[in-house]
Amino acid sequence: MLEYVLANSAEATVPIEPVRQADFEQWLQKQDEKTCNWVAVNQFGKQPLKHLRIHDETGRMERVIALVGDDYNPYDFSQLPNKLPLAHYRLQSNDGRLTEAAILGWGFGAYHFDRYKHKERQPASLVVPGLQAEYAEAAERVAATTLVRDLINTPADDMGPSELAQVVRDMAANHGAEFSEIVGDDLLKESFPGVHLVGRASHKAPRLIQMQWGKASDPLICLVGKGVCFDTGGINVKPASSMRHMKKDMGGAAHVLGLAHMIMNRRLPVRVQVIIPAVENAVSANAFRQGDIVTSRKGLTIEIGHTDAEGRVILADALALAAEQNPDMIIDFATLTGAARVALGPELPPIFCNTDGISSEVVACANEVFDPVWPMPLYQPYNSMITRTIADLSNVGKLSMAGCITAALFLEHFVEKDIPWIHIDTFGWNNRGIPGRPIGGEAMGMSAIYQWLKKRYGVRP
Repeated sequence: MLEYVLANSAEATVPIEPVRQADFEQWLQKQDEKTCNWVAVNQFGKQPLKHLRIHDETGRMERVIALVGDDYNPYDFSQLPNKLPLAHYRLQSNDGRLTEAAILGWGFGAYHFDRYKHKERQPASLVVPGLQAEYAEAAERVAATTLVRDLINTPADDMGPSELAQVVRDMAANHGAEFSEIVGDDLLKESFPGVHLVGRASHKAPRLIQMQWGKASDPLICLVGKGVCFDTGGINVKPASSMRHMKKDMGGAAHVLGLAHMIMNRRLPVRVQVIIPAVENAVSANAFRQGDIVTSRKGLTIEIGHTDAEGRVILADALALAAEQNPDMIIDFATLTGAARVALGPELPPIFCNTDGISSEVVACANEVFDPVWPMPLYQPYNSMITRTIADLSNVGKLSMAGCITAALFLEHFVEKDIPWIHIDTFGWNNRGIPGRPIGGEAMGMSAIYQWLKKRYGVRP
């Protein structure tokens, strides 16, 4: 159930009349003199993302005019929940796509992470008849985005490996899925040495978390998420400015859980296996060191060139497990490299794929749902940067360039060549607060992948 987007209301609702930018002058010509004068006084209509309240003679708000773009962008509605007076509103439109955009934008804009503080202001509510019927997918996308944001925003002391496992356990119970985990030294017995190596220094035991859902006859999709619940950098300790937001380093795990939430709730005709290696990269007497070598689950040896490149070490074991299932597709999300941010900035995640054509399909779907991603190459000559003389691979490149590419190439070694694989190096965080994208945890690339999966596999009748 969404908190500020409602299927019905016992209270009276104020209509919101959306006006497209291109249609504004035509709309204005049809308004009465009072409305035209009010538009002129407020200089309304000069740019999108603006709204105007119209009051009657008694001062009661009788309607809201919302100026929107021409492309069904949900973020055109995202300022409204926090800018409008506290009340219940309804969209005055018969355009289903516009209603869907309003649900998304309102839900994104009304989000507040208030687990640890009182709300400074209660957002207004949007009432949408049929919310759980024809607009259920939009509602699920808001719910999944809220889940991702909440998980990333939660401090590491309350969202460590054990707490993250409990989230997955509860989700599995809610959806009739199977849950399992391998914890602590059992990781060595079950052949997950990379996960154990990175997480062994924390007082919260490392673990390999799994959830399985769906019919055995449906194609298997493995969703792998990096679950570094806090990253100190290990013995290569991060500076304070870089460590400040490292609770977000489990953002990959949050993304695959949000994606799984949508897949299961919308009952896509696929079988899902979620795999999350969950650790804290801590500093203690038994922390792993530069120069250490670990033999991965796949048998490839990895030399630790830097302890702050820990995410790819735990993902190596998780991707190897995924490949052993011979799935139809492997998709991983990871807050993996600062190099991706240097290349594309914080709001445009790079996508890597080992199968021709898939990247362009995902980019097209991303544009449809206003969840942008950008294709990057698995440039094979750069593999020479991650080889070492005493191990098969290094977890860092020899040069300080092409970091997001060499990280992706490292991961590719643990995926069989005949299995389609998508890797998204997501930031998972909003640095700047704008309507619909508050500062803090963010889902980036999740809706794009869901849209692509829906088109690829269809929707169960």
